[in-house]
Amino acid sequence: MRLPSGFRRSPMAWATAVMLASLLALALVGPPVWGAAADRPDPSAVLQGPSAGHPFGTDGLGRDLLARVLTATRPSLLLALAAVLLGASSGILLGACTAVLGRRGRRLTAGLINLLLAFPALLVAMFLAVVFGAGAAGAVLALAAAGVPGFARLAQTLAAGVAGTDHLAAARVLGLRRHRLLWRHVLPNIAEPLLLSTTTAAGTSLVALSGLSFLGLGVQPPGYDWGLLLSQGLDRIYADPLPALAPGLAVLYAALAFQLLGEVLAGSVARRAPAPRAPAPTPAPSGPAEDGLVLQVEDLSIELPTPDGPVRPVRGVSFSVRPGEALGLVGESGSGKSLTALAIADLLPYGARVSRRTLRLLGADLAALTPKERDRHLATGLAMIFQNPASALNPSLRIATQLTEAPRAHRGAGRAGAAAQAADALRRVALSPALLRSRPHQLSGGQRQRVMIASGLMVRPGLIIADEPTTALDVTVQRQITRLLTDIRRDTSAAILFVSHDIALVGEFCERVLVMYAGGIVEELPADRLTDGARHPYTRALVASVPDLSVDRGRPLRTIEGAPPDPLAPAPGCPFEPRCPRRRDHCAEQAPPLEDLDAVHRVACWHPVPLAAIPEQVTAS
Repeated sequence: MRLPSGFRRSPMAWATAVMLASLLALALVGPPVWGAAADRPDPSAVLQGPSAGHPFGTDGLGRDLLARVLTATRPSLLLALAAVLLGASSGILLGACTAVLGRRGRRLTAGLINLLLAFPALLVAMFLAVVFGAGAAGAVLALAAAGVPGFARLAQTLAAGVAGTDHLAAARVLGLRRHRLLWRHVLPNIAEPLLLSTTTAAGTSLVALSGLSFLGLGVQPPGYDWGLLLSQGLDRIYADPLPALAPGLAVLYAALAFQLLGEVLAGSVARRAPAPRAPAPTPAPSGPAEDGLVLQVEDLSIELPTPDGPVRPVRGVSFSVRPGEALGLVGESGSGKSLTALAIADLLPYGARVSRRTLRLLGADLAALTPKERDRHLATGLAMIFQNPASALNPSLRIATQLTEAPRAHRGAGRAGAAAQAADALRRVALSPALLRSRPHQLSGGQRQRVMIASGLMVRPGLIIADEPTTALDVTVQRQITRLLTDIRRDTSAAILFVSHDIALVGEFCERVLVMYAGGIVEELPADRLTDGARHPYTRALVASVPDLSVDRGRPLRTIEGAPPDPLAPAPGCPFEPRCPRRRDHCAEQAPPLEDLDAVHRVACWHPVPLAAIPEQVTAS
């Protein structure tokens, strides 16, 4: 393995390398070189002190103690490493899986970890060593089991930071199985601190294993390790201290080497993810429903738990999307538009509850599918483009790996075929296939967002949900991304649900617009009516707040005074009533229904803005 530059420059790193090299050399050459002398009894040299012939003295059978200490390097190190690797792998998998399990599995796993942590590791190791039986195998299993809770808690804590990232959500949208989410998207991003903990735990495991052997619970005669040699030399420590000090110093030397290794490697480990195996192909998603709809949502509501009680940030949302259509979902921050999109993709946060009368994607009722069928259908029929491409792409994986996951997981594509598809997808978004070898941090913001779009195209989805896809980009790149989405919609007939707070951008990009306020849809209208045909006072206020070249620079920009209603204490009437310039007394008593004004225009308002008053109705309260 190539050493990091920091390793090559650090004196402590060089010292660590020398110590580890010496241990490795002793482990390799010790038994063949000194094994015979270590096992050869000499009745004429029983219990002798240090001498020229025996620098560390001899034991009760006249065997050379220096040879035994050197020969014991291999079993001492191998048993300690076996214990720490077994305990670390089990604990890390137990803790990290909490990031990919369902609600019940996550709760049970967390409870198990808390229960295991209630018992002191040293007492657990001693107890299990007795249960498993005295010997090397029992000691290794006991130490491994005792180390599982600590690794599990560390992995659980680290995995919690990955569980809420956009790139893991994007992987869930692809319908990847839990084991692949774990190996490809969770473990590579928490590997560095886990490696540090494992290397330092190797030294601790060596000391603990020597302690068990010292107590008679570890390696048994005629076998021996440093702990057993320490125990045998302790009886004569006052007459000849070297037989006891020598194995003790060996334990200290090796433990210190592992501790220093952990310090040196911290922050300089290159994380690698294993290559996936191509699974069996899954069927392609069905096409639009018989009524020609790609997506149909009826009476969608979302409930979220809070310390002050549950809230309903989305209530009674209904809409549909046709093939090739761009539907805009617009509103202020907190209006519920992003939660609506996440509910469709089954990506709501932990604890959220969803109710709906109908939720159909590409002709399939998602509520009627099994969880496995629903995941597969969403993965192949829907693509998600997140607001921040920097967090939506896995920082530990190359672009090629992230783009090829979907076709390999759901289309049965081989490595070469998936790579060719990834190169074609990059060309479609005006990027060079050479970027497949890059990692996300090597790309610009616009390039990362194009890669996200290319990733969605890999499964040939019928619906693309773009959740604020241009918010983090500058104006020039915004236009490039929207033009790219327009071209994709025209070429593939994929429908786009475009979520944004920028009503001007939505009006230019989309054909139809849904305006959300306080968790509900207050107006649905064609995009070409936004400027001069919107009838809801809230929509009019949003339009009036968009500046143009004719705005008077000497006057402040228009804003919507007041604040959205408190979701913990919703009022019985119209949610926009406290901020509405057209409010009447009964507006505070009953919420208006979403009613048709004509075949393509709906509004939820008791007193919509009259068409004759629209040119003058630009008041934003």
